[in-house]
Amino acid sequence: MKIKIKICVYAIAVFIFCLSNSLWAQGQMRAPDFTLTDLNSDSISLSSYINKQPVMLLFWASWCPFCRDELKALSETYGQLEREGLGLLVIDIGESAAKVDNFAKRNNLHFRVFLDKDNAVAQSFGILGVPAYILVDKKGYIRFAGHYFPKEQYKSLLLE
Repeated sequence: MKIKIKICVYAIAVFIFCLSNSLWAQGQMRAPDFTLTDLNSDSISLSSYINKQPVMLLFWASWCPFCRDELKALSETYGQLEREGLGLLVIDIGESAAKVDNFAKRNNLHFRVFLDKDNAVAQSFGILGVPAYILVDKKGYIRFAGHYFPKEQYKSLLLE
């Protein structure tokens, strides 16, 4: 009986995630606002990007091998993304500042890293696994959610 309940709960979660992705792809779902602190104790809010520029969020964790690959690629293209006008918020989920700082230094990350210590921001976006990209347009609507770098999607947002 417990297995059937778990399967039903999982199926419902997958359905909701798929429905949300459909709404996100259509630009009909507003991104929840949040404020996070980076490794230097400076804070930023998602709302600071609204009506200014699109922003890409990357949720990750240091234990994730796929995240390490994505972070390396982002580190190499960060300057280009910034010049093109895309904001980037790289958000570690659930790890201590000391652990993340050590990881960032060891891996020569060239961008600010923000801490979602209690997973609240990740949960508000329905993050089910990492790495997870969320692309938010200038008006604050989610235009992409997925586990791969949204190259075509972000380029089209820059043209809007």
